[in-house]
Amino acid sequence: MRHKLLRALLFLHVLLLAFTEVGIAQIDNQPRIASQNAATLGRSLSNASATAAKRNTGLAQVPADFAQLKLAPGFLLSLNVLDDSDFTGAFRVDEQGDIALPVIGMLHVAGETVSEARSQIQQVLLEKKILQDPQVDLSIQEYSAPDVTIIGEVFSPGKYPLLVPRKLVDVLALAGGTTITAGNEVQITHDASEAEPILVHYSKATDPRVVANVIVHPGDTVQVKRAGIVYVLGAVTRPGGYVMQEEGTLTVLQAVSLANGTTLSASLGTVYLLRRNPDGTEVDIKLPYGKISHGKSAEVQLRATDVLYVPTSKIKSAFINGQSIIATAASASIYATVIY
Repeated sequence: MRHKLLRALLFLHVLLLAFTEVGIAQIDNQPRIASQNAATLGRSLSNASATAAKRNTGLAQVPADFAQLKLAPGFLLSLNVLDDSDFTGAFRVDEQGDIALPVIGMLHVAGETVSEARSQIQQVLLEKKILQDPQVDLSIQEYSAPDVTIIGEVFSPGKYPLLVPRKLVDVLALAGGTTITAGNEVQITHDASEAEPILVHYSKATDPRVVANVIVHPGDTVQVKRAGIVYVLGAVTRPGGYVMQEEGTLTVLQAVSLANGTTLSASLGTVYLLRRNPDGTEVDIKLPYGKISHGKSAEVQLRATDVLYVPTSKIKSAFINGQSIIATAASASIYATVIY
């Protein structure tokens, strides 16, 4: 009986210890859970603040050349003159490039920057003795950004906003630069239809300082011309059309090299060049390929649409065909010996 009582007391003591440890664990976890919840809330607030900051930063960003933007018809201007509420309001630039201001009347602002238009308003207020010391605040509320059209051999052709005139190099960068098939000519057509297009020598190898004075204006169209194609045919490893190189140049040896060289049956003494003249006539030119390849004759520059033909040597062809026949016969005899 005593043993049963001791065993019951021991069992009750173990249960009390277990319940005590569970309670202590729950009490210990409460601050930890609270701290985790606080950290999570802190992170959420931080992320929300960062998102709001990014959103506000995006709203605050303006193009770097916005201050140089010329006013044009359709712009909506906000005007505020200190100590004179009669001039406060929003004014739209009409088709003639004018804004209608109280007391002052019509004022031509097209072609001017915001700073220049502000100075003009101040000057008029002084000259008409409307205010002795006018404090004018002028800003743009709405504007239609002029653009430039970039087409041809660029990675992303299309229309791009162009607020002010910029260098040709910067404008081409808007479209991702020129492609590998771009030639060495860029045509710039100004917005005025009567103006003659401008041809600029430009390629990836051109030093940007050389074309630093070439300026593209809003409304212009920039076309990057495609590089010329030279065709290499005949006894070459890979016949086909090949794009002329960086500066729009390609020699005979370079063209053959692009075609992975000549075949074993090629006649390397003379190659033929078929060239079409601007007047439509064609001329067949013999070139001493053997001497050119050994440096005994000057290299020949190819032109766009030239056709270079490498002829086949009959002797080499006959020899190669004979070797092929002999090899085939030998294989057949070996096969017959094995079979029989």
